Amino acid sequence: MTQDNSKQVGIGAALALLIAATHGHHFATALHLPPATWAVFFLAGFYVRRAWVFAALLAEVVAIDYFAITVGGVSSFCVSPAYGFLLPAYGTLWLAGRWFANRYSLSLSALPALSASLLGSAALAEMFSSGGFYFFSGRFADTSLAEFGSRLVKYFPHTLESFAFWMGIAIVVHVAFALSQPGKHHQA
Repeated sequence: MTQDNSKQVGIGAALALLIAATHGHHFATALHLPPATWAVFFLAGFYVRRAWVFAALLAEVVAIDYFAITVGGVSSFCVSPAYGFLLPAYGTLWLAGRWFANRYSLSLSALPALSASLLGSAALAEMFSSGGFYFFSGRFADTSLAEFGSRLVKYFPHTLESFAFWMGIAIVVHVAFALSQPGKHHQA
């Protein structure tokens, strides 16, 4: 939301660090924070919005996955022809952040647009990532919409939980920062 390049670089770096710290863990545990990847792409669209930042964050995710598999001993089960569906999944989140940035104000009137952008982008990202994996990975012999629906019911709440966790923190930090800026209470 800022035109100041140094602030955008700082925000972009902080978001990249958040991915680095959390991307390798798909669910929160006592030792690991939940993954922030989805929230980072949304926030990058909202705050930074430069296309190269999207590409850099995407490259970071791919590098972390590659390193985890080749050096860290993580299973390569999720790497398949469907891995490419992460591009539209993350792109959906980034574009939703951009869309909301154009409708943002520090007021309750922005809540419907915020809710629509968060819920809509999460649902679409889930369709791309999980749907792409289920239907195009080659890991499932017999695919059906009914089976995909049962998998959504099982796994999507965990993803939403992580997304809501990080977006909740981001909203609190954003509001606190915006309110601390004299004369800038309605636009960040």
